[in-house]
Amino acid sequence: MYLKKYNLKNKVALVTGAGKGLGKACAIALAEAGANLVIISRTQKDLNQVSKIIKKLRVKCKSYICDVTDYDQIKSIIDKIPRIDVLINNAGTNFPEHFTKVRRSNMEYMVKINNVAAFNLAQLCTLKMLKIKNRKKIGGSIVNMSSQMGHVGGPIRSVYNMNKHGLEGLTKGMAIDLAKYNIRVNTVCPTFVVTPLTSKFLKNKKFKKETLNNIPLGRFAEMSEIASTVVFLASDAASMITGTSLLVDGGWTAK
Repeated sequence: MYLKKYNLKNKVALVTGAGKGLGKACAIALAEAGANLVIISRTQKDLNQVSKIIKKLRVKCKSYICDVTDYDQIKSIIDKIPRIDVLINNAGTNFPEHFTKVRRSNMEYMVKINNVAAFNLAQLCTLKMLKIKNRKKIGGSIVNMSSQMGHVGGPIRSVYNMNKHGLEGLTKGMAIDLAKYNIRVNTVCPTFVVTPLTSKFLKNKKFKKETLNNIPLGRFAEMSEIASTVVFLASDAASMITGTSLLVDGGWTAK
């Protein structure tokens, strides 16, 4: 009886940055839970590969090439989608630089993709969610992909810290505004996960050792561990959870 609440059948989930890494893992996991998918990425080849996997799970999947920092482009896509029940606001990036050496262009781009684009997507998807008359009854879920760095500081990550702390604040404010519509808003905050984005950082042996020393469980997270958390928050199993963070960090922030 209880496990039925994890079922996302007939729900439509939009995932950004779905071509690889965490976005890909989240999209596949949501499809496994029965959701129909809308996946967005900048690369057609990646979208084709993910679509192929999802369609084998006997759910629907629409894919769109899109740069999420282009408001008009993302709006035109969301306008085409008849229905959205779940948003996984996953697209983002990081350029690790010491605070004194942060390049202005990098800082501005990170704010643009990690904050401005996340805000725009959340707002556009919320407006689409509210077009369904019985939204309060069926509910909705927005998951903003944050980080343990949205809760603590880290070396050579001042801009990323700023982005993710900001995303945590946005999530809380959104959760309060959208509660009356039964649209829940939360963040998932991973520790270091081996993805195409992080693998280049983890090639540095000193950095890898120091990083593992900060994780009490003594290992990096698996993509499946993040994806399963996202599915939980997207589902009715998390129907009383809003305005908070699920830290999937192996104990990093517990210290």
